Amino acid sequence: MDLRTWFDKGYNEQEYIDYMQTNKDNMLQIKEQFTLHSPQKAGLLKPHRLRALVLTADWCGDAMVNLPVFMAIAHEAGIEARYLIRDENLDLMDQYLTNGTARSIPIIILADEEGNEVAKWGPRAPSVQQKVTELRAGLPAKDDPAYEEAFKSHIGKMRELYVSDPSIWREIEEDMLQTFAQ
Repeated sequence: MDLRTWFDKGYNEQEYIDYMQTNKDNMLQIKEQFTLHSPQKAGLLKPHRLRALVLTADWCGDAMVNLPVFMAIAHEAGIEARYLIRDENLDLMDQYLTNGTARSIPIIILADEEGNEVAKWGPRAPSVQQKVTELRAGLPAKDDPAYEEAFKSHIGKMRELYVSDPSIWREIEEDMLQTFAQ
């Protein structure tokens, strides 16, 4: 699949940030506080002249925490990125379903100059997925009347954890760099 056409449709980083309405302040807070722990690893991507397509949405807490980390990597590695809103680009999104069924985001697709996919990352680092799974284990069943309130509380806890725990940012960084370097 030639990803160049999709790339041309996307927002650049600043356009995406300007577009955001939900989670913008939290994402910018992480972006301001995060620095690469392994800039030399990100720099190794530079000679490959990669481009990135990022399927995302501003309402997504995972995008809120993952995109600032990716943006730092992209800056260090000279990766030009374009941000595509998931629900406006379902033809592309449906080619990157999580577990073959879920439109989970963010999905970061690296492509070479000819538009060929060279790597895909997302929607979560495995260590972060484990934390989410552990926190979700305490939720009542979806058909339980208490589920909706408990789920809202869960989302709030995850958001707070994502914004306040730099160790999560490091785990994301390491997983992205490992994936992108393959």
